[in-house]
Amino acid sequence: MEPIVLIPGLLCTETLYAPQIVALADRPVLVANHREHDTIAAIAADILSQVPGRFALAGLSMGGYVAMEIMRQAAERVTRLALLDTSPRPDAPEQGERRRVLIELAETGKFAKVPHLLYPGLVDASRIEDEGLKGVVVDMARETGAEAFVRQQKAIMSRIDSRPSLGAITVPTLVLVGEGDTLTPPAIARDMHEAIPGSSLAVLPGCGHLSTLEAPGAVTAELQSWLRR
Repeated sequence: MEPIVLIPGLLCTETLYAPQIVALADRPVLVANHREHDTIAAIAADILSQVPGRFALAGLSMGGYVAMEIMRQAAERVTRLALLDTSPRPDAPEQGERRRVLIELAETGKFAKVPHLLYPGLVDASRIEDEGLKGVVVDMARETGAEAFVRQQKAIMSRIDSRPSLGAITVPTLVLVGEGDTLTPPAIARDMHEAIPGSSLAVLPGCGHLSTLEAPGAVTAELQSWLRR
């Protein structure tokens, strides 16, 4: 049984996948380190150097950007692909400007504000007042730290357009998105699904960008079905 490699999103740690790690414990589960480099290509190459052989691959948000780059660098090593709450598109200008503002906060000693600023956009509207979930997001950010956050943002800002390479993906692929995801909304997921031959699409109700934490049971069920394909 092949291992599954999980790549977290921006400012996220293995906690992002905690419910799924428990549920998928019948196989080796590896959570990738995406904190050490400031380009998506370098992060992907580092993951490939750390993981032996062939593997199933799943990434959420920034993790999806890295997963698409791994498919470009070493598609022959990936047995199946799951793209969760992510986008193949490069940043729009306004997204890049917002990232620069957050980088400045991190570099001027105000990093503690960053997860609080990001949180409302990370979850479904129904979870904005969920202090427990917000606490998880803040804890993951604290564990990641300001320096790694800046590297991650620079990597995201400089990422290439992945849309031209989607049609080359031939492994069983799951595209999943929260219905209330405003950062990488369902329309983007549908475009990815249509571009990847034979892929499946799951749109989860009552759920935003952090689907693995907001709807853990539904995400786990989709991943288990994907692993059986």
